[in-house]
Amino acid sequence: MDTKNKPKYKLIIDAAVKVIAENGYHNSQVSKIAKEAGVADGTIYLYFKNKEDILVSVFEEKMGQFIEQIATAINEKQTADEKLSTLVHMHFSQLASDHHLAIVTQLELRQSNIDLRLKINKVLKPYLIVIDEIIKEGIEEKLFREDLNIPLVRQMVFGTLDETVTNWVMKDEKYDLVSQASSVHALITNGVAIIE
Repeated sequence: MDTKNKPKYKLIIDAAVKVIAENGYHNSQVSKIAKEAGVADGTIYLYFKNKEDILVSVFEEKMGQFIEQIATAINEKQTADEKLSTLVHMHFSQLASDHHLAIVTQLELRQSNIDLRLKINKVLKPYLIVIDEIIKEGIEEKLFREDLNIPLVRQMVFGTLDETVTNWVMKDEKYDLVSQASSVHALITNGVAIIE
């Protein structure tokens, strides 16, 4: 049986999100994660090599679900503009609905460890491809300018979403993140649209 489908794996992942969000990555001992998950310390090592492996696995697991849900929702939309709007709304609503995950993705994953950053970038790649596809579709539909530098636009789209969520987390989530989605979508669209 695949380790990732075992109930204890999911328990540990969810416990790690909560413990890392509440204590910070560096103060989150494996024993705290085990206690939160209701498993013995040694059980963690049946599933993960070390604490860094837990952090990367949290990101793979949660971001994998996140990307899958966004990709599914986008496939139901017709135009690149609708797809972009859906992506922005879902990016914000998924993180707004999980306080602990938002803290982990926006703050705790910003570790200076180069190896960790490379692993996180690998997990993000499918999401960036989804953004690329929307941009290319928008160009084909003649909604977006054809002279766009796609890697740069992708960086600007992801960077805008990411920074908006980070700012919301840093401000202790005192305002409605999802209500920002329409303004962010309009800002991005106005930046790439064909000017009549």
